[in-house]
This record gives sequence, C-alpha cells and structure tokens, in this order.
Amino acid sequence: MRDGDDLFATAARDRLSERAPLAARLRPRSLDEIIGQQHLVGPGAPLRVLVEADRLSSAILWGPPGTGKTTLASVIATRTAKAFVSLSAVTAGVKDVREVTEGARRRLGEQGVGTILFLDEVHRFNRAQQDALLPSVEDGLIVLVGATTENPFFEVNAPLLSRSTLWRLEPLTVDNLTAVARRALAAEGGAIDDDALAALVVVAGGDARALLTTLEVALELSGGRPVGLGDLERARHSRLERYGTDDHYDQISACIKSIRGSDPDAGLYWLARMLEAGEDPRFIARRLVILASEDVGEADPLALVVADAAARAVELVGLPEAQLNLAQAVVHLACAPKSNRVTVALGRARAEVAAGRYRDVPVHLRDAHYQGAGRIGHGAGYRYPHDYPGAWTDQRYRPEGMDDAVFYEPSDQGHEATIGERLARLRSRSSGAPGCSGGGAPGGEHGPPGGTA
Repeated sequence: MRDGDDLFATAARDRLSERAPLAARLRPRSLDEIIGQQHLVGPGAPLRVLVEADRLSSAILWGPPGTGKTTLASVIATRTAKAFVSLSAVTAGVKDVREVTEGARRRLGEQGVGTILFLDEVHRFNRAQQDALLPSVEDGLIVLVGATTENPFFEVNAPLLSRSTLWRLEPLTVDNLTAVARRALAAEGGAIDDDALAALVVVAGGDARALLTTLEVALELSGGRPVGLGDLERARHSRLERYGTDDHYDQISACIKSIRGSDPDAGLYWLARMLEAGEDPRFIARRLVILASEDVGEADPLALVVADAAARAVELVGLPEAQLNLAQAVVHLACAPKSNRVTVALGRARAEVAAGRYRDVPVHLRDAHYQGAGRIGHGAGYRYPHDYPGAWTDQRYRPEGMDDAVFYEPSDQGHEATIGERLARLRSRSSGAPGCSGGGAPGGEHGPPGGTA
C-alpha cells in the first residue's frame, strides 16, 4: 500500500470520528468510564476481574438496547492480547464464520495468538449458522462474545449457550441516565432545563443510546440555548408528557390502588398514562406481580400466574406488543376477588419470629435422611400424610408453645372461602395433642419415594 493511501485512510477515519453520532463519540474506552452495570464491572465484580486479567471465556452479553453490550466488547478489545474480530449477525453468514475460524487457526499456529470473536445481535444467527461456530468455541480456538437483546434461552442454541457464561445487563437507572446526559452536555458545551432532563431520562427507558440520540438532535434544535421540553418533542416527533420522579411514583400508586379497588377502567387509564410517558414496562410488571400476592392472594390463585406471565412477556416480546399483556394482567387483577390475608399472615409470622420466640424443630419433623440421623432420633414418629385417607393425619407441625397461634385466616372471598372451609374441617379433626397422634404406624416405615425429607 502506498504512503498516500495510508494518509487518505487516516484522514477518512479522523473525519468519520468527528461526524460520528454523539453516542459513538462518547463511548467509554475503559471499564472505569462505564456508567451502570456495576454488578459486572464495578471494583472486584466478576466480569471486570476476568477482563482485566485477559481470562475471559466465551460469553453471552444479554440486555436491553443501550445498556452497554457493544461498549463492553470495545473495552475488551483494548484489554486483550488476543486478536479481536467483530461481526454482525445481521449481515454475516456461515462463509464469514468459516473465514474467521480459518484466520483464528492460522493466527494461533503461526503467532501463538488466540482470537476473540464479537458477534453482535447473535440471536439473528439461525441454528445452522450457530452450529458452524460450535466446534471452534468447544475446542477453544475462538472465544465467542455474543451480544443479544433477546432471551438467549430461546434464541441461542443450547450447546453454544452451555459453553458460554451468561452475563445479564440491566436497564440503566434514572441516576445512570442522568449521569450519561450530564457527561454528554459537558462534552458538547450544552445545557438543559430540569423538566426537560427529567422527561429525557424517562422516555429513554433505560437506553443510553436512545437518550444520547434524542439529546444530540435536541441540542441542534435548541440553537445554543438550554434544551427545553419543546426541543425534545421536536427531536422525537412526538408529544412528551411531563413525567418527573413524583409522577413516576404517583401514577403507579394510582394504578395499584385502582386495581386493589376493583376498578379495571381506572387501572387501564393509569397504565396507558405510564406507557404513553415512556415508563419502564418492567417496573409496571414487577408491581403487578407483587399486587397479585399482596391484594388478591388465595382469593384467586391464578392471579399470580397471570401477573408473572405478563412480566415474562415483557421480557420476551417487549413493547409495543407487551402492552397488551400488561393490560390483560391489569384487567384480571382488578376483576379478581380480593384478599390480603396472605400478607397479614406473613406479617404475623414474622412478628412472632422478630419477638425472639425461636423454638426447636420437633424431633419427628427433623431431617432423617442422612447417615446417623436415626440414631439420634430424628424423624422418629413422623407420619407420611399420603399413607392416610384424604392425605391427612393428625400430628404436630408446630414447635412447643405455639398450639394456639393462628397466622393465616382465610377470607370469604373467591377461592379462599373454599380454603377456609377445608382448614376448618381439618382443625376440627385435630386433637391438638403434642407430638404425633392418630392411627397408623410410626414414622420410618412411611415416606415419599426417593427418600426426600
């Protein structure tokens, strides 16, 4: 190559760097510059230790967009003595994988240098393409670092996944995104109104790249003055609802209280308000899962299943489609019979423990499935309920001194009324005598198959 070609190539790189998007220009170049993901890259965190020691094995970086997957890969590239090759699964095919493999084998044989392959959007590779990678990953010829926004348990071949360490990146927090915005403003010499900054952070939805892209356009539109809400709205081509920290908590509170009060229409309204403002759907889903046990409980045991399914759908499907799953959960929970008796029962039990009333486990309930347990009396007298009619026999399950304690009192709402009737029947049959009572042979002769405790 002629010297002139080198000069032109260098000049082209410099000009591209100057014209690169703000998100690319601000990409961290070291682990210390990374904002967020401290559970992975903070001092002493596992991924940091491996990267700094250049001992990283094949890995899958899984997380929502804009959380730092590509940034981590670029930092790895600067820290490793191995050759670093990057491919995008959107454009690469089996031919490209084979070329990387051949290059890695040649490099290792001729120079003794290993190869790291960063494969962005690894979930875009089909099964055949992923299978082409497997032999090289399996024998250590290539260290694969794959990045994906999709659940790798669904999108990555099981053999490939089993040979990789899974590192999960979390959506950036409000504080993380605020720090990213302030770093960008300092780099660009810009300013932003407090209301606009709060709105920018919310609509970014945990995505630093989305935040920086919006901010870059808004800075241009602001004409040198501090960026306001109007500039952000023009940058996004959409109306931005004022949605600060107070709105974040007030609107989820209104949604939860509406569902607790069995008003599905109000619940849907507050859900729509939050979604329109760009609230993180994972936050909404988490609160619905909590509500399912806190306010519905055993009055409708299916409520927790529906809420959990909605939360999983948010991860698997994502917005905008997952808003339907959240809406279904809101309607189901709002229309379900309500009971807080599980919440009350747990509170009573924890109060008993917090009061220092610790009591020994009755001998017949202790683990008897290890060598020597029988010689010290563990399990003696235990009755296996499935050996008796109705899978029930009268025996003590409480510690001494707790015969009269009642933590869980079922309500008369929904399925919990049926639970209450059954418990009343069983309690009426119980003698309340200490230890084991009722007919049948003593423990040791009965028990679940497999010898579980």
